[in-house]
Amino acid sequence: MESLNPIRIKKWRKRENQNQTPKSKISTLLILLFCSLLLFITSKRLLPQSVLPISRNSEQVLLPPQCSTSLEEFRGEKFLWYAPHSGFSNQLSEFKNAILMAAVLNRTLIVPPVLDHHAVALGSCPKFRVLSPSDLRFSVWNHSLDLLRNHRYVSMTDIIDISPVASDSTVRVIDFRVFVSKWCGWSIDGLCSNSYQTNQHGGKDSGLKHTLFEDSRKCGLLLSGYNASISNCLYAVDEDCRTTVWTYQTDYEDGVLDSFQPDDQLKKKKNVSFVRRRRDVYRALGPGSEAESAIVLAFGTLFTAPYKGSESYIDIHEAREDQRIQSLIHKIEFLPFVPEILEAGKEFALQKIKAPFLCAQLRLLDGQFKNHWKGTFLVLKQKLESLKISGPLPIHIFVMTDLPMTNWTGTYLGDLIKDSDAYKLSVLRGDDDLIAETANKLMDIARGKNLEFVSKRSNKIDNHCDPQSFSDILLYVEQTVCSCASLGFVGTAGSTIAETIELMRRYKICSG
Repeated sequence: MESLNPIRIKKWRKRENQNQTPKSKISTLLILLFCSLLLFITSKRLLPQSVLPISRNSEQVLLPPQCSTSLEEFRGEKFLWYAPHSGFSNQLSEFKNAILMAAVLNRTLIVPPVLDHHAVALGSCPKFRVLSPSDLRFSVWNHSLDLLRNHRYVSMTDIIDISPVASDSTVRVIDFRVFVSKWCGWSIDGLCSNSYQTNQHGGKDSGLKHTLFEDSRKCGLLLSGYNASISNCLYAVDEDCRTTVWTYQTDYEDGVLDSFQPDDQLKKKKNVSFVRRRRDVYRALGPGSEAESAIVLAFGTLFTAPYKGSESYIDIHEAREDQRIQSLIHKIEFLPFVPEILEAGKEFALQKIKAPFLCAQLRLLDGQFKNHWKGTFLVLKQKLESLKISGPLPIHIFVMTDLPMTNWTGTYLGDLIKDSDAYKLSVLRGDDDLIAETANKLMDIARGKNLEFVSKRSNKIDNHCDPQSFSDILLYVEQTVCSCASLGFVGTAGSTIAETIELMRRYKICSG
């Protein structure tokens, strides 16, 4: 009997596969396609919606009435929205830039809430690694609604006094909550009521509450620009600090290359292909532009800072040909805290410290600062040694730091406490009565909640949305105390908080 030849068997099986009928091939292909489709659908259901890619042509985003008809409450107004981020000092800097940009473009500024410290992060402009404008806007949207739902929503105008610019006809503002309730077509009250908190996860009327939750998400997606720009409705600014430096009335040719570009090493290491250009914001987004007709102009970040001879995003420091804007630039250089915060800081300085004092703002735990304790303490030590030579003892020091007192042992601060003959230290804590009283005053006044709309008609926010507490009041009062330090101020190098205090001292806030 002839033995089976393995080579011959392989050849025979190969010919058998080649002779397979077209019908069986089609059946196999259909089965594969069906399995692939089933796998895709299943994966979409398992994944949370927030991580799914969003098509710019998607129809899942609910178009608000403003995209097809004009709403009576807006009366032809056009708005500017932006996405603040990082800590409070950065948010304040962006707020001032937003006032300027809204005035240049003749738009009503949508005033944002104060975001939790680093709840939204931008990234690094110098390293050309930042969150996209649409992602940044949607992150701010989600966090803003979370603040509402958790009764922690505090408007920027609850903390910052905008009266120096509010009387200027150049500046028009509207509270984010008022705008959203009109733009999205639903009441803010529904989002922050107790019934919504309970029923969004099930229970009676859960379908209705779930619809409100989904509608808020869809409205946020549209306002964030995930559906791209919509003619006469929304213009989403996709240019960010990687590609653009916004200017106004400069001698530069519009569109010229900026002096700061990604270097060859960064291009190779990070595969960066960005080119930064200087563009006039009025020409690009003002009259005659595609953006001009949109009801809402949505920016991403509006933060900027000097870097290697350029600005990271906005380079508008003067407007010699536009005295209206030139005047506004001077007014927004310094926007103070509201009077209640300033009064609290002055009260602590006069009634608690009761002596000339030095302020030491020591940022020791956050970000880059945690690696520079030695340098931070060295500057303070040098200042105190000079005061010991020239002045009476003990030297009073107000300490503003993120390092808890329980951790001062073994540090230079611990050494100062031990030397009670030479130094007397004062601190302000979040549980002090002064802080609680100030927070209660701010909640009672609720400037942001009662912020007047552009038509000067008052728009009330339902009481369900009232905050149960004001966060970070301690930080604002501490800065005011530091502005009253008659023996001087020692701040942490590179800290935006230190820069704010220096500005307050330059404008002599404590003497007012």
